[in-house]
Amino acid sequence: MIKNKTILLPVIFLSLISCNQESPNNQRKNSLTQIIDSTDMTNNFYDNTETYNLPVKELIVDGEIANPGKVDFSSLPKHSVIVKETLLDSAGGDRFTGAFRYDGYSLFDILEKRIIRKSNAVEFSPIIDLYIEIENDKGEKVVFSWGEIYYPNNLHKILIVSNVSRIVPSKTKELWTLPEESKIVVASDLITERNISNPVRITVRSFPISVSTTKGLSPMYSEKILLFNGKKQIGELTSVPESINTETFNTIFYGRGKGIHSTTPFYGVMLKDVLLKYYPVGRENLCSGIMCITGKDGYRCALSYSEIFNRNDQQEFLLIKSAAGEDGGLFRMFAASDFFSDRAIKSVSEVHLGF
Repeated sequence: MIKNKTILLPVIFLSLISCNQESPNNQRKNSLTQIIDSTDMTNNFYDNTETYNLPVKELIVDGEIANPGKVDFSSLPKHSVIVKETLLDSAGGDRFTGAFRYDGYSLFDILEKRIIRKSNAVEFSPIIDLYIEIENDKGEKVVFSWGEIYYPNNLHKILIVSNVSRIVPSKTKELWTLPEESKIVVASDLITERNISNPVRITVRSFPISVSTTKGLSPMYSEKILLFNGKKQIGELTSVPESINTETFNTIFYGRGKGIHSTTPFYGVMLKDVLLKYYPVGRENLCSGIMCITGKDGYRCALSYSEIFNRNDQQEFLLIKSAAGEDGGLFRMFAASDFFSDRAIKSVSEVHLGF
């Protein structure tokens, strides 16, 4: 008798869930096997509504790679992200558009087997000055740094999505308007302007700047940071405004090549707070702003504008001021978002914004 009850309980559970499924009202039906839990019988908040298909367009990868070509989505695993989407409005504020769970293919997997062929490899061989430009079928473009894809503590957060479901509030029951096309979805963005529809091309590039490189330069010191917008210098930094709060970031500082460096905290100010007045927030910057931070020795890394100024995960970039004359100073940058320490720049000498 106990055995029969054990078999019966899962059947009742599945029946209850089935009875509460939304009736089909769209040809973009659920292609996944996930059961809709509209009765909140499990602890998963993100499986309570129907999942719809989004048609994915053919996607080409080219640029500074040895093996360009079409992406074979059938060979790639799917990942899921949860997103609260918000866009800029005409008044300069923001406009919430909905909360969703998206399933799709990560840029990490899409680019994983592409062989890098850097145009500036002779001058600077590390990959951390690479970025990618993604264009959609309307000609809109957004950018992501290579480090933003391959260095984060949390991987697979940038997807080309093929499925969507609403995350519906349990009391108010708002049914957010569903997208009808595939799109890029960036789970770490606060303002989701980079979530453009129907991506069709990915182009791999290295940041277009030429800086002389001196490997192993010591002692190394830069007394100021020069700030550029394009080719025009727009300012310089020799100190940090006293009005900006000092932050403490506890970390395990670990390099991709040399492994553990330290476990001591970093003390500094958020890089975005120092740079914001020189590089203001706007749709163009959020979508296609790509930046490069360089050190006195020519070491450099690319950063998208959004990963500095537009995060929703509080894994910020820190600007650290050392004592005057200290080797590696006057300023250093630390990337709290990264697993590896490779994008930590000593003796920061220049900041560049390009498009």
